[in-house]
Amino acid sequence: MEKLAIISDIHGNMPAYEAVMKDIQQRAVTQIICLGDLIGKGPHSEKAVDRVREDCDVVIMGNWDDFIGNPTKDAILLWQQDRLGKERIAYLKGLPFCYEFWMSGKFVRLFHASPRSVYERIQPWDSMESRLSMFEASEFCGELRPADVAGYGDVHNAYLQILNGRMLFNTGSVGNPLDITQASYVLLEGHYHSEEPGAFNLQHVRIPYDIELAVQQAKDEGMPDAEAYILELRTGQYRGRKKT
Repeated sequence: MEKLAIISDIHGNMPAYEAVMKDIQQRAVTQIICLGDLIGKGPHSEKAVDRVREDCDVVIMGNWDDFIGNPTKDAILLWQQDRLGKERIAYLKGLPFCYEFWMSGKFVRLFHASPRSVYERIQPWDSMESRLSMFEASEFCGELRPADVAGYGDVHNAYLQILNGRMLFNTGSVGNPLDITQASYVLLEGHYHSEEPGAFNLQHVRIPYDIELAVQQAKDEGMPDAEAYILELRTGQYRGRKKT
């Protein structure tokens, strides 16, 4: 059986990313998949992009990755754009929308926010109709079949739900968790690329990291609106920044 690590929402927080990667390296993982939002919110978007390109086998687009290159007068976005540079922004804009594969007889679809948009936000407490829609396909997906397992990032809340015999999960966030103050990622274990039924396991992993180092890095870099980001890191609660 193969073991896949699924990470998401790094948001330029390198102490959290390094802690997660150290843990992944100890688990005999065969492939690392990133579900987007490499950048924004934190101070080191450029480092996050470079490391994800080096470390991850599959990378898909998040909402920050999509809009970061748009014309703007917002001081936060301009600061992030300047640090990223044109080549990294072009890389982010060219990322695919989703990733689909079979694992132990289950059709798995991974995306950033929903199978329809990188901007459609679905929380674990939303209506049953909204959550069931996460298994559906759209024109942006490779296959039109519904997913047996749907996984995403975006909301920074790690969870797993079984809905009408299908599995919906959120990875949580590596760099900006909004449930508890530990980095989060998911391990999938099974027979990769196999349509034959077999053993299948999903595990959420929480990793403590040096939050105060991440706070100090934001201060040292002179990041605009650092106060809201710092409060989120220390409390695990959303503080109403302009973009998430």
